[in-house]
Amino acid sequence: MRTTFMAKPLEVERKWHVIDAEGKTLGRLASEAAALIRGKHKPEFTPHIDTGDFVIVINAEKIVLTGKKLQQKKYYTHSHYPGGLKTTTAAEMINKKPHRIIELAVYGMLPKNKLGHQLQSKLKVYAGTEHPHQAQQPEVYELRG
Repeated sequence: MRTTFMAKPLEVERKWHVIDAEGKTLGRLASEAAALIRGKHKPEFTPHIDTGDFVIVINAEKIVLTGKKLQQKKYYTHSHYPGGLKTTTAAEMINKKPHRIIELAVYGMLPKNKLGHQLQSKLKVYAGTEHPHQAQQPEVYELRG
């Protein structure tokens, strides 16, 4: 007799959550968003099945980084050509691509495998307050703490 419950991909009910990033700390927001995307808040959570919900983050430009991270935290990209390493500070990233700073933080908290890449599509980040997902009737999610 099998007593362990395994969720089936077709039976999973997915919700949409909206998180307002205004005044929230980057890491705390990212960890809760990653848990929602993985489905760890559900009793039917199964590690190898996508049981998670969709997460919409608005006001990405108003995210807070503590300490001197705005000046000291660096993001790296490489063009795969010799000498093609580009360095960007967090302050520059917030000014140019505010959505990317949250995406990178959440992606770093997801599994580094095929399932993790599939889960990345469940995160939608927008710099302002408007988002095109009203038809999905997202619920407002309040961060703990």
